[in-house]
Amino acid sequence: MAKDYNADSIKVLKGLEPVRARPGMYTRTDSPLHVIQEVIDNSADEALAGHATQIGVRLCVDGSVRVSDDGRGIPVDLHPQEKEPTVVVVLTRLHAGGKFDKTSGEGAYAFSGGLHGVGVSVTNALATRLAVTVKRDGHIYEVVFADGGRVTKKLAVIGKCARKESGTTIQVWPDPVFFDSPKIPERELARLLRAKAVLLPGVTFRLEIERGDAVEEHVYCYQGGLVDYLSEQVPPDEALVPVFAGEAYADGSDGFAKGEGAAWAVTWAESGSFSESYVNLIPTLQGGTHEAGLRAGVFDAVKSFAEHHTLLPRGVQLRQEDVTGRMSFVLSTRLLDPQFQGQVKEKLNSREAVKLVSTMSRDPFEVWLNGHVAYGKAIAEMAAKAAANRLKSAQKTEKRKTSGVAVLPGKLSDAATDDPVIREIFLVEGDSAGGSAKQARDRETQAILPLRGKVMNSWETDPNALYANKEIHDIAVALGVERHRLGDHPDLTGLRYHKVRTFPPCC
Repeated sequence: MAKDYNADSIKVLKGLEPVRARPGMYTRTDSPLHVIQEVIDNSADEALAGHATQIGVRLCVDGSVRVSDDGRGIPVDLHPQEKEPTVVVVLTRLHAGGKFDKTSGEGAYAFSGGLHGVGVSVTNALATRLAVTVKRDGHIYEVVFADGGRVTKKLAVIGKCARKESGTTIQVWPDPVFFDSPKIPERELARLLRAKAVLLPGVTFRLEIERGDAVEEHVYCYQGGLVDYLSEQVPPDEALVPVFAGEAYADGSDGFAKGEGAAWAVTWAESGSFSESYVNLIPTLQGGTHEAGLRAGVFDAVKSFAEHHTLLPRGVQLRQEDVTGRMSFVLSTRLLDPQFQGQVKEKLNSREAVKLVSTMSRDPFEVWLNGHVAYGKAIAEMAAKAAANRLKSAQKTEKRKTSGVAVLPGKLSDAATDDPVIREIFLVEGDSAGGSAKQARDRETQAILPLRGKVMNSWETDPNALYANKEIHDIAVALGVERHRLGDHPDLTGLRYHKVRTFPPCC
């Protein structure tokens, strides 16, 4: 029997229990990479704010991951409302951190990837053990959590350091119960760290992997930033034009918050396209509104340039896909309060990002095009070619069929016999001539097809557009032969007449 529905039926999940009950609502569960990424993102945000230059990640043989930075260190003093050490609040409350207060300008982070405290507290919730070491104000502090966020070692001073030294080290032992595989995908982690190094020129990211008694080390530091990174993905010898790189940020007087904006690197290649985008250093694998803004800004600039230099053939109207279809880019956007699709932040949904990025990128790119006219013409010509191909594809017309069988033209007066060897068809000009020919023909072997007007010159017409002409369409259906090019071996198995005549006769 069903139990009574009363107050005892209601279960209240406290602290980090909701995360452990439904981990898929808060993070990816294929591997622990995303919960480790939350820790890395916090260190990267310290670098973005200008307070860290060294970030290290170490994969330990015992399955744990250690992330360290030389930032300011998570605060350790008592939180005024919670009456607990701030570092404990940050790691045990789903909605606690220094990234909420942005509009006032009083927050610790003006531009960050998400809600500091949500991400790293999820990491704590899904770990068997998590240890935090903080260097701050000449002291080294340590606090340890276990079994999903329970404090097992209270915050305490464990040593001293120089007063100018600061930073945070978090070591995590992910709980394998919550993940399909407990192993961190090393290549994906390396790619993530390299990308962050690209977005933070001058900041060094160090990946260390313990393999038995040996340690494998990889160091990522890009002084050239986005340009160097895009040039790796699209080598200069494959690019149509050199990489165009730029950045622009609002000053607070144009409707956007001060500091909001974007940095980008763009090029084109015949071989295809490559794209990567970030928002406040967070990789947006599924793109989003910031990418739409970059494409809109680039399209407007190219269209304006092409029209100013009269580079478009008559009748060709550019569309955005004509310009950006083969465009490769890396985009890094800064937003004061980004809105993502889902907790894993793989797609940006902020509507204002379209206008922000398009506004910031359009004018600088148009200036670049007009300063490098040869490159601008190459891009415009590529776009015009893509537009012409699109128009040809749109004009492609197939023969009308019903139930898979070609429908004979309504004006065709067909021959009675089914033997194509003795059948002949007369193509006559106009309905009047067609009526006269029908009266004089041999109905058993002769067919009449009246044609209206002047038939187009099929030699000068794109084969894909031939059937858009009704007369050519009707001739092809009546004959039972598909279109073909000169020199091809046409399929004549469906040929309905072995004799074709015209009236009046062709010269």
